[in-house]
Amino acid sequence: MRRITRRGFAAGSVGALAGVAAGSTNQSAAALERRRALDARERGYGADGGDRELRGMWIATVDNRDWPSASSLTPEEQQAELLAHLDAAKRRRLNTVWFQARPTADALWPSPYEPWSEWLTGVQGKAPGWDPLGFVVREGHRRGLAVEAWFNPYRIALHDDPGRLVPTHPARRHPEWAVAYGGKLYYNPGLPQVRRFVQDAMLDAVRRYDIDGVHWDDYFYPYPVEGETFDDDAAWEEYGKGFPDRAAWRRNNIDLLVAEAARRIRRIKPRLPFGISPFGVWRNKSSDPAGSDSAAQVQTYDDLYADTRKWVREGLLDYVIPQLYWHMGFEDADYAKLAPWWAETVRGTRTRLHIGEALYKAGDPAQPQQWQDPAELSRHLTYCESLPEVRGHAFFSAKEVSEDVIGAMDRVVADHYPRRR
Repeated sequence: MRRITRRGFAAGSVGALAGVAAGSTNQSAAALERRRALDARERGYGADGGDRELRGMWIATVDNRDWPSASSLTPEEQQAELLAHLDAAKRRRLNTVWFQARPTADALWPSPYEPWSEWLTGVQGKAPGWDPLGFVVREGHRRGLAVEAWFNPYRIALHDDPGRLVPTHPARRHPEWAVAYGGKLYYNPGLPQVRRFVQDAMLDAVRRYDIDGVHWDDYFYPYPVEGETFDDDAAWEEYGKGFPDRAAWRRNNIDLLVAEAARRIRRIKPRLPFGISPFGVWRNKSSDPAGSDSAAQVQTYDDLYADTRKWVREGLLDYVIPQLYWHMGFEDADYAKLAPWWAETVRGTRTRLHIGEALYKAGDPAQPQQWQDPAELSRHLTYCESLPEVRGHAFFSAKEVSEDVIGAMDRVVADHYPRRR
């Protein structure tokens, strides 16, 4: 999850303990711990939404944003860092983490579809010697945390040179699938074979791991770059017949991706939740009477061709986490106006609403003075207490949850996440 225009993601099995008295029907201490952790996970955020509010954080792996801190670390060092993030989540009384398992058309598990991520070893396709996704799921569950797999559907690389991809990369084998745009490479959402492939790649993890959900971020068609054109002319010529314009066709392409993925996820694991964390503005009211009272430079409907409001209203999503990464009172995108808009949008639907919070801005000297106040985020949560549709908050991201440079996360925990008695 890049934060610029719009927002400026060694396991051991639990063994039985010796020393249980003969004839005792009690389970081992380790087994009881495991059961308590699973019970806590099921009571909280999970396949049916649970009875607790969501308290989550993203663990971003792209470009070594949160984890691993460097691709040169040993497996043992990487595992230690990952455990530290999980422990920080538990210490902050969170209950959910989103682990970025597919940041750039690659994999942080042994995928038969895509190469090992370069963010693990510095070399795309090089096996790290362990299974990060399997590890984080097991260790998260041991701590009572729900662990969702976070995927980016269409981003291929943070550069635009196909020759830098490993020779076996699908975008090398099918160069017609890739589009260079804004200095990066993307799969072309207008190609049905691409849409099927990216689903297959993600669903491999759904089948193989005990994940607690499937999560996508805000990248569909790429964020607009001034002076550049996303070259999908050939796909538009072949598949765009019957649409009034290219924008409608592009939106339909993303609608199909979401609807097909939702259907396939439910077929594989019927109770597994599927959710998306979109950019926080669907459309400004100046563009659409149904839009929000905002003046954002980016609108997901018009610029990313992502009709997020439609997905909520048609029940395609189990939850939505709009990224409301602005302070209260911000003129172009006021948190206090956008949160009620999203609450109204989900009202009467099956989609749960959680709010994405910009913890990464707290204490950043490049941000305005509102973000230098440790109480800004706590005020967000207090404000949302008046909106019954808001069922929790998610913090970007793990590094800031741990570092908490000005104590903003400490303030949230103290004000809103008291210890249970």
